[in-house]
Amino acid sequence: MKLVVLAIDGIFDTGLAAVLDTLATANELAELQEMPSPRFDFHIVGVRKRVRTSLGLRVPVEDISCVRQPDWVVVPALGTKMAGPLQEALGRREAQDAAEQLRRWHSGGARIGAACIGTFLLAESGLLDGHDATTAWWLGPLFRQRYPEVRLDETRMLAPSGDLITAGAAMGHLELALWLVGQASPALADMTARYLLVDTRPSQAPYMIPVHLAQADPLVQRFERWVRDRLHEGFSLDTAAEAMHTSKRTLQRRIEAVLGKSPLSYVQDLRVERAVHLLRTSQQDIETIAAEVGYSDGVTLRTLLRRRLGRGVRDLRQSKG
Repeated sequence: MKLVVLAIDGIFDTGLAAVLDTLATANELAELQEMPSPRFDFHIVGVRKRVRTSLGLRVPVEDISCVRQPDWVVVPALGTKMAGPLQEALGRREAQDAAEQLRRWHSGGARIGAACIGTFLLAESGLLDGHDATTAWWLGPLFRQRYPEVRLDETRMLAPSGDLITAGAAMGHLELALWLVGQASPALADMTARYLLVDTRPSQAPYMIPVHLAQADPLVQRFERWVRDRLHEGFSLDTAAEAMHTSKRTLQRRIEAVLGKSPLSYVQDLRVERAVHLLRTSQQDIETIAAEVGYSDGVTLRTLLRRRLGRGVRDLRQSKG
């Protein structure tokens, strides 16, 4: 399998290394175990002749013109983790040249995977329009604003969609690389994950911090603070809208535009976040915690935790259920 890793200046060191080390380890293990798996022939390619990582290390890139059409292209993250610097980076010529190159490869038949902030580079190309996608969870509001034609779900760790696949934040690079190995050999992907001590994470939800998402919009931020002060109470959209001095329709549309979910769903996120904190740090039982976050009984809270966190619930104190 011929695979190109696209590197542009300021690339995220960990992301690049995670992809390369996973593929190299898979190649070593396939040879060592004499497994019937195709070798991953990967190349680091740049749209510029000189590329450095975000920490200043030089990346030995190959010239695009010297690399034949790949089967797969992988786009690691940039090292700019926050919205302001990221938007500046996306406006630079190198990012736009990278987006154009992605379109060329794709039109030639290449499939493309991007992880973390690399998903923004893929989205800049327009190739993600009309596709399911995920991204670094804290940049979901910005992604949704810039690329409204993409069906974003930032709770997902991996989002395959046609001949494209996107992965979540930071360690999503490992998930993406293992997924690529698994396309050639599920057994090899499992062995590689064991050697690298990687546990797959199907969702980013257990790691998301709701207050960070709310900061993308002043009205949503006020709503988040108002709800936190009243988690133990029942939620009413009418009451919330009145407290925000806006209409119910405006509040609902703004939250859905910024967060991609309804006000009630976001309230549930805040309740889950508080409940998880109490389960990990207090000696309160599940019934007491349920009442503190606005639920009449522990059964309702347990159900919500399982639905929102999936396997992440196993990390909570066993005594709490």
